[in-house]
Amino acid sequence: MEELWLQALIWFTLALISSFISFRLAISAALIELIVGIVAGNTIHPEVTPWVNFLASFGAVILTFLAGAELESEVIKAYWKESLVLGFISFFAPFLGAWVVTQFLLGWDLRQAQLAGIALSTTSVAVVYAVMIESGLNERPLGKLILAACFVTDLGTVIALGLLFAEIGFYFWLFAVVTLVVLFILPPITKRYFALVKNHPSEPEVKFIFVILCALAFLAVKGGSEAVLPAYLVGAVLANLFLKNRELVKRLRAATIALLTPFYFLKAGSLVDLKAVLGSLGVLVVLFLTKTVSKFLGLYPAGMLFKFTPRINMYNTLLMSTGLTFGTISALYGLRNGIIDKTQYSLLVVTIILTAIIPTLIAQSFFYPKKEDLDRFEKKTEQRG
Repeated sequence: MEELWLQALIWFTLALISSFISFRLAISAALIELIVGIVAGNTIHPEVTPWVNFLASFGAVILTFLAGAELESEVIKAYWKESLVLGFISFFAPFLGAWVVTQFLLGWDLRQAQLAGIALSTTSVAVVYAVMIESGLNERPLGKLILAACFVTDLGTVIALGLLFAEIGFYFWLFAVVTLVVLFILPPITKRYFALVKNHPSEPEVKFIFVILCALAFLAVKGGSEAVLPAYLVGAVLANLFLKNRELVKRLRAATIALLTPFYFLKAGSLVDLKAVLGSLGVLVVLFLTKTVSKFLGLYPAGMLFKFTPRINMYNTLLMSTGLTFGTISALYGLRNGIIDKTQYSLLVVTIILTAIIPTLIAQSFFYPKKEDLDRFEKKTEQRG
């Protein structure tokens, strides 16, 4: 039992250090947790126990649910075209770019190159949403548009992984059917349930959401999909209901950020073996540039067509160049199924983590939208409404 408490002490100390550094430097806590995790994973080697794995996985699920809950229908209706176009471009540009580069420049075989394309095509809803919360943009139309576009991108990633690699069987179709039914009936049921329990101190609303997410997560994993996908969809269909209950969102968000998400980001960083990539730094640079440049070449011109201000356009392009959750999931899927080897896996994961850190730091430090940019963007939203 003492070993359990020792491991808990180590992980919570890392979380506390990350939080303090984030506070002092005014940098996103999610990014600091990634960096602290990398340092710890290559120095003190904290043990990734089953309970750490669970808290990290559950943290990703709840954070993804909260990101979906920010997708208000009015904003989606106003910017459905931008969301779809930016989301599809954000997926296809790096998917095709990474596929071509890894197969024809780096010499990976077809399946390895396809897996690399999928892993590097993603955006990180977890990182983007964490940044949105800390900057306050999750409450504004621009942040909601970015989250909606990120969802489209990651939906493309999941579909591509399933079509190219997953074995679609009975449990996959069971998961798909049950999810569709739940998404259809959940909003009216949840509305009535919330009206019944009325913010009781025992938090029955939060526990209700946990039950739904865990049930769908079980079916998703059983069917060969990923737990975070139904979480995002559930958040999206309940977004308008949560918009009317902001206090519930704040309570759920506080518990998630305090207890769950530090384990997710710290664990993701701790799994990086820096020694494994020291001999392949050139490949790492190629992979990083392939993702970021292909995202830029696809997204920035699209933003110009939609008449984004230059600052907003660059900010959106950089944030949609991030990757973490679905990227690491795809890479781990490839390793577990023998599609890629450990070196390729390490290179992909380090690249993904770098894309979670570098574009976000640049976006927050140099291209965070000014008040006049946000006002102009929101004025367009009002005109459309």
